[in-house]
Amino acid sequence: MTSDAYTEAYVWIWLPGATAPVVAGRLVAEGSSASLAFNYGKSYLKRQDAIPIYLPELPLKSGTLPLLDGLSMPGCIRDAAPDAWGRRVILNRTFGVRGAELDRTDLSELAFLLESGSDRIGALDFQASPTEYIPRAAQNASLDELLQSAERVEKGIPLTPELDQALHHGSAIGGARPKALIEDGDKKYVAKFSASNDLYSVVKAEFIAMRLAALAGLKVAPVSLARASGKDVLLVERFDRKRAKTGWARKAMVSALTILALDEMMARYASYQDLAEIVRQRFTNAQDTLHELFGRMVFNILCGNTDDHARNHAAFWDSGMLTLTPAYDICPQGRAGQEAGQAMLIHGNDNMSRLSTCLKTAHHFLLSEKQAIAMIEAQMRIIAAHWHSVCAEANLSEVDRNLFWGRQFLNPYAFYDLEGGAASLRKFADEVRS
Repeated sequence: MTSDAYTEAYVWIWLPGATAPVVAGRLVAEGSSASLAFNYGKSYLKRQDAIPIYLPELPLKSGTLPLLDGLSMPGCIRDAAPDAWGRRVILNRTFGVRGAELDRTDLSELAFLLESGSDRIGALDFQASPTEYIPRAAQNASLDELLQSAERVEKGIPLTPELDQALHHGSAIGGARPKALIEDGDKKYVAKFSASNDLYSVVKAEFIAMRLAALAGLKVAPVSLARASGKDVLLVERFDRKRAKTGWARKAMVSALTILALDEMMARYASYQDLAEIVRQRFTNAQDTLHELFGRMVFNILCGNTDDHARNHAAFWDSGMLTLTPAYDICPQGRAGQEAGQAMLIHGNDNMSRLSTCLKTAHHFLLSEKQAIAMIEAQMRIIAAHWHSVCAEANLSEVDRNLFWGRQFLNPYAFYDLEGGAASLRKFADEVRS
């Protein structure tokens, strides 16, 4: 398969508070290379309300804008590309690719941008035209359609294609967690589905972690659980959409990977410590944000979420400053033993999933060691106090409770190397686990 047909795309943007997009500029493939270059349209640059898609990456200037070192396309535009599930759906539905061939098929980023749905994360979309905006797959499934999906299928009532793909055909294009977009009144949700090859209840694990994170005082996206066609479904409330009288306004967002000026090939260099430095300079409410970010880093270790890569952190962009979004994708990962590493570096080149590593870098988050220890202990106490009630909310089986407790949640490895005043954390964890 080739991507020769995809040579350019027009980037449309929802300006702050707007419920309809305007064309911002053009994204074009550069010759035979895989690089994509962007330039703003003259009409956009003339607008009084024009904002940069993201600074410092795409300033409001005429002409083709240079890529940052090491990038093949602007990171803030790559953030709007489909995730692993979305890519597999495109390959399957649009190009008929399935099975093992999915992992061998090469498609350009332009193709993925132009073939994916328009209700994507953030405030951008991509079109073949600079003058006519035609949304793709604009209709989200309703919450009623999700909950009544089995009955509808029995009655011969068709589901929206996206919901049908996620519910009934996910296993055919496996390799990513099935998802669908849901709308209910003035809220939108991302629905995440259990998969046939799950070794444990991944959906419920994420629900429990997100609920406990919220109880621990972290700012997280609200979540709820549902059942549809015999499958567990996690509903995550979207925070990049706001209902208005004339439609839906969209909030501009960028990932931490973009903020750190990295791409997927360099993601292993993403660092909490480097992100903290940028927070001090470019984020609103810097001190509170640093404390929140440290809390999220700690909680990821306490709940066994080692998939905390830099695309799983994001910030709203208001054309001048960044503001940390609610946390999302806090999902405990399967773990056979104890030793583990986080997806992002914590202190220097150390990414080991240990609280001692967090304490070494606490000063970068404007926390003393004493304050950091107190924050960790407070999270541990919340986890211990609410574990049974949150598991009951999730209707989690005894088998899965025993699987998660002491393995994903409060794994002993997290408490290695704690000394001095921090040693009490290990003692408390031992008491709680037993």
